[in-house]
Amino acid sequence: MIDLTGKLLIAMPGMGDPRFEHSVVFLCSHSDEGAMGLIVNKPAPDVRLFDLLEQLEIEPGGSGQDRLVHYGGPVESARGFVLHSGDYTSNLQTLQISDAFSMTATLDILEDIAIGDGPERALMMLGYAGWGPMQLESEIGQNGWLTVDSDPQLVFGSDDDGKWNAALKALGVDPKGLSAAAGHA
Repeated sequence: MIDLTGKLLIAMPGMGDPRFEHSVVFLCSHSDEGAMGLIVNKPAPDVRLFDLLEQLEIEPGGSGQDRLVHYGGPVESARGFVLHSGDYTSNLQTLQISDAFSMTATLDILEDIAIGDGPERALMMLGYAGWGPMQLESEIGQNGWLTVDSDPQLVFGSDDDGKWNAALKALGVDPKGLSAAAGHA
């Protein structure tokens, strides 16, 4: 098995699952037990960091409170995750994915972000994408996903609409040349 932890998944046009259409997913973990990732290019409709902090009774104090919260995936959509730069570690629990990426799902990161002590770069997510054992490998084999190395500029960039095209271009693939039909040579 190839470990895809820290890579990006790019949804192919013919994937068939509308929740993942044109998605770019950062894989936080990938093992024999399955995979867990966060969609990095789909803002949640009308949810901003300020609203989330207010709902959690965290006093917003720093700048950047107007940032969008993203739809991380269809699993546990009320649960929060923060994908962030490697310069921050929670006092409670942070999953270090690589030198450039970490993920924290504890409340203290939001408290630190609210007072300006959080990571340099971060995406707040609600929900995640999950796959059971060998499910992701099967979907890749059925032409559902392409994989590419993750790039902090792309992942944390503000152009959510352009991330899918940018991820494809990083692979050298022209989005206009992609077919929705899977095939085997």
